[in-house]
Amino acid sequence: MVGVAAGYVLGTRAGRARYEQLSRTAKAVAGSPVTKKAIEVSRQKLADSLSPAPKLEPMKPLDEQTTILVPRDQLRR
Repeated sequence: MVGVAAGYVLGTRAGRARYEQLSRTAKAVAGSPVTKKAIEVSRQKLADSLSPAPKLEPMKPLDEQTTILVPRDQLRR
């Protein structure tokens, strides 16, 4: 309760203008293409690491529209 009260008092002292400034900054960062790309890449890496499906590697394309995929653990090294 003391922490909430202190936060309220300090927040009201900073005023509405400071709140609006912080809000605009947070929205600008969240809406930034760089931030969105970083989140997308992070989500994809997490999904890939949690996926039970084998990782597939493209092999030699048969033609312009067809490529054979092989699980990584079956590749000849």
